Amino acid sequence: MSRGFPARNKIAVVGYAHSDVRRHAARPLGALAVDTVRAAIADAALEPERVDGVVAASLFPTAGSHAAADGISTVTAGWLAQRLGTEPRHVSSFQGIGQIPGAVATAVNALAAGAADYVVMFRALHNPPGRYHASTIREAAGIDQWTVPQGFFGPLSMIGLPYNEYLQRYGAERESMAAVVVEARKNGSRIPWSYWYERPLTAEEYLAAPMISDPVCRFDCDIPVDGVAAFVLTTAERARDLPHRPVYVSGYAAGASAAARLPLHWPLDDIMTAGEATVRRLWESAGVGPAEVDLPQLYDGFSPFVYFWLELLGFCPKGEAHRFVQDGRIDADRPDGLPVLSGGGALGNGRMHGIPQMLECYLQLSGRAGARQRESATVGVACQSSPHYGGAVVYSATPF
Repeated sequence: MSRGFPARNKIAVVGYAHSDVRRHAARPLGALAVDTVRAAIADAALEPERVDGVVAASLFPTAGSHAAADGISTVTAGWLAQRLGTEPRHVSSFQGIGQIPGAVATAVNALAAGAADYVVMFRALHNPPGRYHASTIREAAGIDQWTVPQGFFGPLSMIGLPYNEYLQRYGAERESMAAVVVEARKNGSRIPWSYWYERPLTAEEYLAAPMISDPVCRFDCDIPVDGVAAFVLTTAERARDLPHRPVYVSGYAAGASAAARLPLHWPLDDIMTAGEATVRRLWESAGVGPAEVDLPQLYDGFSPFVYFWLELLGFCPKGEAHRFVQDGRIDADRPDGLPVLSGGGALGNGRMHGIPQMLECYLQLSGRAGARQRESATVGVACQSSPHYGGAVVYSATPF
């Protein structure tokens, strides 16, 4: 289909670990991260001293007045590497667009270049005490002066704008979105480490939830949590000697809109236009297209992202996602359903920033999903963030 990229299917995920996801963990985030990373290394049947690469996605995502303190509210690769008890050759924290795809790409590139033999990649998320997005600013300076005084501040207003555009442009109703959120919560409620474990949601509960930034209601948003996940990656050759079935990184892409906008000004056309370029690069990188993907895991930090990714990835025509999700079309329990949220996503697990999507691809393609195992899963795609300000990774069960 295209030239792909030189490391296609030459790097594999070979182990993982995931902490419980809690509103506020009983232990400091740094301690949780160290234990989770060590558990992932053990899961790959390795000793810590053999892991010579540490990669983190360490962005602290709150827009509120909270300090980013290493080891407390965020955990960088450098902080963790100093406490792992080894001397890694490659240490890096990805801070750019698309935290998880960027970190995966960083790990893949390090391994492909020979900068490390085994890399542990992790993400640690923190929910600070108090209101997550509470701001103590007394005046709006710089670019904020054009939005904050009018009440346009923070991620809820940011996503409310394009979602409103989508509803009006395509005649969509909020009732359709209930299918997305209910599906995410249903699947997340089955996962023991999920914040929403054994707590599914009904469509009636979704529609009755308080409106936060019209048309975004409470359940359209993932809930801030404390949690850590870690993955071990190595070359395909080394993966053959490890106990778990390897899951290969087939391609990835990230991008950003070139439109000159204020940081929180995300018009729908900007999202979709830039997203088209990101998806084109994704398919070119991996050498596959939507027809080959049987495990799409779509990002849902805010529920409208599911609509955007569905259309951009080519699973339904533009403007039709709100109809596509109805009548069980994304029901992971149906043989003919497209399992876009089979891992629960962010809405079904908590604000883990793309980890649920990557984890579901790994568990399903490695045959480690337990009772949720989909026997036919061969190619997955894990999306993260908005299509115009994030990215995606294609994973495969076998090299191709």
